[in-house]
Amino acid sequence: MKGIGFFERYLTAWVLICILVGIALGYVGGDKISVLASWEYAHVNIPVAILVWLMIYPMMVQIDFSSLKDLRTNIKGLGLTVVVNWLIKPFTMAFFAWIFFDHLYDAWITPELADEYIAGAILLGAAPCTAMVFVWSYLSNGDANYTLVQVSVNDLILLIVFVPLVQFLLGITDFQIPYEVLATSVITFVVIPLLAGYLSNRWLLKAKGKEWFENTFLPRLKPISIIALLSTLILLFAFQGDQLIAAPFHILLIAIPLTLQTYFIFFISWFSGKFMKLRYSVCAPAAMIGASNFFELAVAVAIALFGLDSGAALLTVVGVLIEVPIMLSLVRIARARAY
Repeated sequence: MKGIGFFERYLTAWVLICILVGIALGYVGGDKISVLASWEYAHVNIPVAILVWLMIYPMMVQIDFSSLKDLRTNIKGLGLTVVVNWLIKPFTMAFFAWIFFDHLYDAWITPELADEYIAGAILLGAAPCTAMVFVWSYLSNGDANYTLVQVSVNDLILLIVFVPLVQFLLGITDFQIPYEVLATSVITFVVIPLLAGYLSNRWLLKAKGKEWFENTFLPRLKPISIIALLSTLILLFAFQGDQLIAAPFHILLIAIPLTLQTYFIFFISWFSGKFMKLRYSVCAPAAMIGASNFFELAVAVAIALFGLDSGAALLTVVGVLIEVPIMLSLVRIARARAY
């Protein structure tokens, strides 16, 4: 296992600093930040999309596309991913939300607000990660080829299962998935960087050779991915600064069940993978994709269904707030227990 460098070692601290900077910018910037937030297509913010692309490209360019034909040997890992993401995670997320918001928190929040928070949690639980999992897999030394197939399979399932699953858990019979949002997100966060990674991988290996590609080009890309991650956080929290500052106590209440759910799903996947004798580079990303969420889709759907100022929208934003620090802690856990 490669060692964690100085910048990566304290990445959680940089993340927290960027979150605070973003919230402060959103609070101070006011209308100027609102203008930047309005630069979007199909609820996908263009500046954020560019930064996410810069995060993902360094992972995509490393994929050995010729080896994808051998991924049938990792069918057990793919099966674990599918079971955890679609048969366990949405239902445990709804259960955690119901326990906390309907029962444990009934002295602090109204039943109406509790229902909105539960709805937001369900949207998060029904949308497994597609883009950021490449970052977590990369940082935990996961198999990039397996991660690509894993994400692709989840995207296909998402197209079919997301609507009926949300309908069932929310009890909304007339809910229609915003396919424009989903298609734009998948194209922006997966297809474009994948195509760019494939073309540049082929060209650079042919023009410069494998040794230059692995020892010179890839090390230069790594800081770009981390800087893009931190810049994305600043923008995301600048856009939501007012909303987060307005409800600090509720943010804490929301963060507790979401945090418990994230660790719960990670360890279910992790120990199941070890029991199934999956190799580390497959087990780690399998656990990461289950723990993280497709927050771009969850936020967009929550706003479309319940409104920007709703409890559902706030919960999905808090999901973004806690996800990066938690996922970084899970990367550390995975690397410390690599086998």
